[in-house]
Amino acid sequence: MSSVSNNQMPELRRATRFPVDFETICETRKHGEFLVKLSNISAHGCQFIHDVELNKGDRVIVRLPVAGRIEAFLVWSHSGRSGFEFERVIREPDFVAMLDAIEQSRKAKS
Repeated sequence: MSSVSNNQMPELRRATRFPVDFETICETRKHGEFLVKLSNISAHGCQFIHDVELNKGDRVIVRLPVAGRIEAFLVWSHSGRSGFEFERVIREPDFVAMLDAIEQSRKAKS
């Protein structure tokens, strides 16, 4: 069985990120449900602002429009901002529909 070296693997954090301003609910086993504010998102992960203390490697379930509940793990955190990688990639049609739903939600609040 052949193996692929790390330098041949795609860098997922270089995926195009889209700035958003969207409040949603996350949950962990330790903290239960809590409110977060998504500040950017890609098909591979997201960044959000939160008040709950989280540590690198922690797992959360994020509720997203269209994509639904998606598990993610903490890659980095600093001053209440954290970057997460999704356990699964959001398929392109669902990702585009999700961005549209987030935009519609923002317009409805204005």
